[in-house]
Amino acid sequence: MITRLAVTLLFMITLISTLSSNENLNQWLRPSEIPQPQDNKLNPSRIELGKLLYFDTRLSHSNKISCATCHHPKRGWTDLEPVAKAIGDEGTVGPRNSPAILNVAYQKHQFWDGRVKTLEQQALGPIEAKTEMNIALVTLIPKLNKIKGYQKLFLTAYPESKGIITKEYLAKAIASFERTVVSTLSHFDRYIMGDKSAISQKAKEGFKLFKGKAHCIDCHDSFNFSDGSFHNIGLNDGELKGKELGRYLVKKRATWYGVMKTPTLRDVTKSAPYMHDGSVKSLNEATHLCANGGRYTHNVKNKSTYIVDRKLTHTELSKVTSFIKTLEGPDMKLTIPTKFPQ
Repeated sequence: MITRLAVTLLFMITLISTLSSNENLNQWLRPSEIPQPQDNKLNPSRIELGKLLYFDTRLSHSNKISCATCHHPKRGWTDLEPVAKAIGDEGTVGPRNSPAILNVAYQKHQFWDGRVKTLEQQALGPIEAKTEMNIALVTLIPKLNKIKGYQKLFLTAYPESKGIITKEYLAKAIASFERTVVSTLSHFDRYIMGDKSAISQKAKEGFKLFKGKAHCIDCHDSFNFSDGSFHNIGLNDGELKGKELGRYLVKKRATWYGVMKTPTLRDVTKSAPYMHDGSVKSLNEATHLCANGGRYTHNVKNKSTYIVDRKLTHTELSKVTSFIKTLEGPDMKLTIPTKFPQ
């Protein structure tokens, strides 16, 4: 009787352990649907229109800059050239590193400082920004309405527009394409789906460190490997100025001083240099900086309590980096347009 009870208890413990393990892994699985607003549901005509607009350089003052200039599919959806700060109209240098637009559909806030919540709000910002596409919407909208090909496409995508292009429909179309920019199946995805040989033993040990001693999971959790929140990771000491103030520029709250949105780690191997200021050149450096207390330990106002020295060895840091590399997937299947509506 005692033996049967012992066997039963052992079976139950094993089952609970297995279920618990599966639950822990399920948090890393891609959601079944792409989030989308009721008034801008995805459909093929909207996505295709948005893609054309996304790659069309006529949406800039110089006719040389497109959304893809700073968010290109061949570079992890960041700058096509690996620059620290975005380079916009007529060679102007922006104040921040271009954030990847990969998986932006799953984010609750857009831009490094999270100043808008929806992709429709985000889509128009870079168009008018002087250091980006540098064209006022009052100039761009009439310009687009003179292109008969675009009028027909807007009529198909948004019949209620009657083919008349407005800033609202322009934003909806670009946002529709951006929502489809999602990460592809990585080695890590295959691993959590059951293929235990999909990643190396070193990467498995790195994953354990990622969730444990390194505390990476404090900021980089769930499918998108981002908490969607904002943190000051100690890149600068002393008083901050200008765009370095981060979310504090949105609203002057003490807890928002110098904080920036947590980026996704999906395909992060493709998008160096890193951080909002582009000051971190390699993934190894980024891992070391975050896990071992930030760049500065003194005079950092409002530094995140998550950013402390975890005392990781070089070997342990190498394992964490090895794991992060398993989050890279193949480039998204995408035909980049070379001809645009006339």
